[in-house]
Amino acid sequence: MKKLVEEGKVKYLGLSEASASDIRRAHSVHPITAVQLEWSLWARDVEEDVIPTCRELGIGIVAYSPLGRGFFSGKQIEEFAKGDVRKIAMPRFLPENLERNKVFYEQLCALGEKKKATPGQLALAWVHHQGLDVAPIPGTTKIKNLEENIGAVGIKLSKEEVKEVEDAVPIDKVAGDRYGDMSNTWRYASTPPLSSWQKA
Repeated sequence: MKKLVEEGKVKYLGLSEASASDIRRAHSVHPITAVQLEWSLWARDVEEDVIPTCRELGIGIVAYSPLGRGFFSGKQIEEFAKGDVRKIAMPRFLPENLERNKVFYEQLCALGEKKKATPGQLALAWVHHQGLDVAPIPGTTKIKNLEENIGAVGIKLSKEEVKEVEDAVPIDKVAGDRYGDMSNTWRYASTPPLSSWQKA
């Protein structure tokens, strides 16, 4: 990838679902501009060392699924379409876990009433308040959802309110993993060292 930048074919390099050590290794070869990772009220393990590493190295953070794959915008209440990946590969959406996790949505509903915001807007505003180096990328297929997401930008949260929102979704109480198979996520997958695949 570094050669592609040098040839003018690529302008910037980014990584997705990368561990802190992989980010450091890549950054030592060529500056990394951004790291894409799942970051939301119920996906916060990246705060341990991935986020601090990005900030230490001046790397931008692109937070995907900031609405918890639609959970915080109310998608957990709707019937998912046949073949929806959330029903198949995401344990948090299995019926037994979903029933336990719904309490977090309800707690955000109550907080949202005070701020005149939807639970989704509050969850998205929380991500916005994590820093100017964070760009959340909520997915949407409907104009009304896009408008709701845009509304989250105007929500101002004090430090106390940020904590209140975090406390509404205690990470150690969330039922189920992000994926059924976590082996390809940053915590368990790592780029093999160059020496392991380079020809002798």
